[in-house]
Amino acid sequence: MALRKQQWILWLIAIGIAISVTLYVNKPKPIAVQVINVERATVEQTVANTRVGTIKACDRSRLSPAIGGQVAKLYVNEGDTVKKGALLLALWNEDRKAQLQQAKAMQRFAKYELERVCITADADERDAKRVSQLVKRKLASEEVADQHQSHANASRAACTSTSAKYDQAKAAVALALASLDQTYLRAPFAGIVAEVTGEVGEFTTPSPPGVATPPAIDLLTNNCHYITAPIDEVDAAVLKQGLPARITLDAFKGQIFKGTIRRVAAYVEDREKQARTVDVEVAFDGDINATLIAGYSADIEVLIAVHENTLRIPSDALLDTVNATTQQVLVLTSDNMTVLREVTVGISNWRFTEILSGLEAGERVVMALGRKEIVAGLSVTAISDDNPAAHY
Repeated sequence: MALRKQQWILWLIAIGIAISVTLYVNKPKPIAVQVINVERATVEQTVANTRVGTIKACDRSRLSPAIGGQVAKLYVNEGDTVKKGALLLALWNEDRKAQLQQAKAMQRFAKYELERVCITADADERDAKRVSQLVKRKLASEEVADQHQSHANASRAACTSTSAKYDQAKAAVALALASLDQTYLRAPFAGIVAEVTGEVGEFTTPSPPGVATPPAIDLLTNNCHYITAPIDEVDAAVLKQGLPARITLDAFKGQIFKGTIRRVAAYVEDREKQARTVDVEVAFDGDINATLIAGYSADIEVLIAVHENTLRIPSDALLDTVNATTQQVLVLTSDNMTVLREVTVGISNWRFTEILSGLEAGERVVMALGRKEIVAGLSVTAISDDNPAAHY
C-alpha cells in the first residue's frame, strides 16, 4: 500500500514537471521593439514642396522678329553662346535699306538747303543794318530801310522753315532706321541658344495676341538659375522672402545646395484635381559646383525655425493625438515595461520633434508607429538604436 502511494506521488510530480515545462516552452516571447534614446541636438521646423519643383533660367526669351518676313540669314546655331546685343537673325530687307538710303539723301539735301537759306538770311540782315545806318545819316529813305528789313525778316523766316524741314528729314532717317531694325533679331541678354526654329528662305511671323506660335529663337542664360516649387497653402503663411532653404536635385544625388527664398507668390494656384499651392522661388547661394540645366527637377526644404541643443525624439515616436501641443509617447522603463507618457512638443519636422517637457535626456522611447500591438503595460525586448538620424 505504501509503495503504491509513493508511485502516485512520483506520477503527480512528473505530471507537474511536464506541465511546467510545457507552459515555459509555450510562454509568449516578449515583443521586440525599436527604442531610441532621448537626446539633445538641433531641431528644425521646415516646409517642403508638395510637388516636384523645377530649375529655371534667370532670363529666358522665346524670340521672334517684330514683323513677319522671309528669313534671309541665321547668324547662330543651337548651342551657341552669344553676348548681349549679338545679331541672331535677319529678314529680307532690301526694300527697307533702299528707303533708308533715300531718307539719308533727303537729309543731306535738307542740310545743304538749310545752309544756303540761312547764309542768305544772314546776308540780308547785315544789309538791312547797313541801310538803317544810312537812314540815320540821312543818306537813305525810311521806305528803302523798311524794304530791306522786310526782306531780311522773310529770309530769316525761310531759314527757320528750312531748319524744320531738316528736322523732318532727320526724323525720316530715324524712322527708316527703326523700320530696318525690325528685320533684325538681336540677343536681349547674354546666354545660350537653346533652339532655332525655321531655316533660311522660310517665312516667320510674330505671334498674334492669344495665338501661340513657335518662336524663331529660344535664348536662355546658362550661368544663372533658380528654383520654382509649389508649397501647400496651409504652409504659405509662414513663408517669407529671405528665409534659408536646402535644395536637392535628382540629377545630383547626395548633394545639398544652399538657397534663399527670393519670392513668394501673391496668389494661390487653384488647379483642378490638385491641392491648392503657392509658388515659391528659391535662389542659389554662392558658387555651385555643378552644371545646371533649365528643366531639372528639384526639391526644396525651407527652414522656418532652428532650435539648437534642445531635447528631441524622432517624430515617428509620437502617438496619434488630437492635441497640437500635448502628445503621448511610450517610454521604456529600466525593466523593459512600456509606460504611456504625455509630452509637450515644440517645433518639428518629418524627422524630429522638439520636446519641451515630459521627457529627460537618456530616457528611451518606443517606435510604435503602425504597430497596434504595442500598448502601455507590455514587457518587451528592446532593440536599441544610437543613431536615429541614420533612419530618418
